Amino acid sequence: MRRLLIATNNKGKAKEIKSILGGFYGRIVTFADMGLNISVAEDGETFEQNAVKKAGQAAAAAGCDALADDSGLCVDALGGAPGVLSARYAGDNATDEQNNAKLLKELEGISNRKARFVCVVALVTGGKVITARGEIEGKIALAPSGNEGFGYDPLFLVPEYNKTFAQMPEEIKNGLSHRARALLALKKLL
Repeated sequence: MRRLLIATNNKGKAKEIKSILGGFYGRIVTFADMGLNISVAEDGETFEQNAVKKAGQAAAAAGCDALADDSGLCVDALGGAPGVLSARYAGDNATDEQNNAKLLKELEGISNRKARFVCVVALVTGGKVITARGEIEGKIALAPSGNEGFGYDPLFLVPEYNKTFAQMPEEIKNGLSHRARALLALKKLL
C-alpha cells in the first residue's frame, strides 16, 4: 500500500488535503499519525522554497513520499503581504484571530481590498520533487464572517458566491480553493 505523509501539523490543512487526494494514495498520514515531531523553519522567500524544504525534510525523516505546501494570502494594497509570512503575520505564535485583526487594521480606510490565496504544493516521490501552484482571486471583507475553515477564511470573500471561505460548506470550498487548485494541478503532473 503506497503511503503519503502530509507534512503539516495544521489539522484543517491535513483534512483538506486528505479529502482531495484520498483516492490517489492507499494511506495518507500526518506527522501525528507517524509519531513524528518535525518542525521545519519556513524561512524561504517564496511559497515554493518553503514547500520544497518541508517536503524534503519530511520524506527523509519518514522514508516515504511526502507532500508539503506553503500557502498564504497576498493583498494587493499591502504589496503582496502577508504572503509567505501569512501564518506569522501578527508574530511567531499568533493565532488566526490575531492575524486577521492585524490584517483588518492595516486595511482600515483602504478601498482596494483585492487579494488572492496562493498555494504551492511540493511532492517528494522516488527521489524527485514535483511542484504545482494554485490561486484564487477574491477580496478582503470588512469583518470576519462564518465559522468554517481556518486562517484567513473568515475574511476571504469569493465574489462569485458573495461568501467568505468560512461561510462555505467544506465540499464547495475544497472544490475551488487555492490548495484544491494546486493539488489538482499536481494530480495532472503525476
